[in-house]
Amino acid sequence: MTVQTTFSQIRLGKSYFPTSPPKNKLITGNELFRLAELGYGELIKGVFTHMPPPGYKHSVIENNIGRIIGNYVQQHKLGFTLSGEGGVYTHRNPDTVRGMDVAFISHARMAQVLSNTYLDVAPELIVEVLSPDDRWSKVNQKLEEYFSIGVQIVWVVDPAQRQVYVYHSLTDVQRFTTNDELTGGVALPGFSVPVAELFG
Repeated sequence: MTVQTTFSQIRLGKSYFPTSPPKNKLITGNELFRLAELGYGELIKGVFTHMPPPGYKHSVIENNIGRIIGNYVQQHKLGFTLSGEGGVYTHRNPDTVRGMDVAFISHARMAQVLSNTYLDVAPELIVEVLSPDDRWSKVNQKLEEYFSIGVQIVWVVDPAQRQVYVYHSLTDVQRFTTNDELTGGVALPGFSVPVAELFG
């Protein structure tokens, strides 16, 4: 018995890997959006990079943070909360599309968005939840890209150490532990939450 997928026919019970674009062929963000058969990953200067789906512990924390920020944003009618690896362009021609764990974008910035696929205007706040195999060199590369497009604040959440690094720039960073209160700063004025609550 076989089942039809968007990219191939496979036998039930057989393992498979998503297809990849032809080598040396750069793709655009719009093409990435239409190529669901590629599986989960990011686009880096036109080159698709496969990434394994995050584990359930990562998802629990991501969902918790999205709910906490989302409730505040909705209550005060500030804009929109994105979660679940929503994409944002950090470079064009060739395109780079990064997946954000959680993000906040104001009504004012959302009104400037022209793309129907991934954000082409920077959100004010981005939250990155570290996975066990994340390397700081890659995290730093993302931080550089985020600040280059106008992101105001990035939270890097470390579940293993139960702490949050708050970046206002590449060189201005604060570390918060579960004994501390985290605020939204210029990105989310008036917001505050005990760091411990982010981890559930």
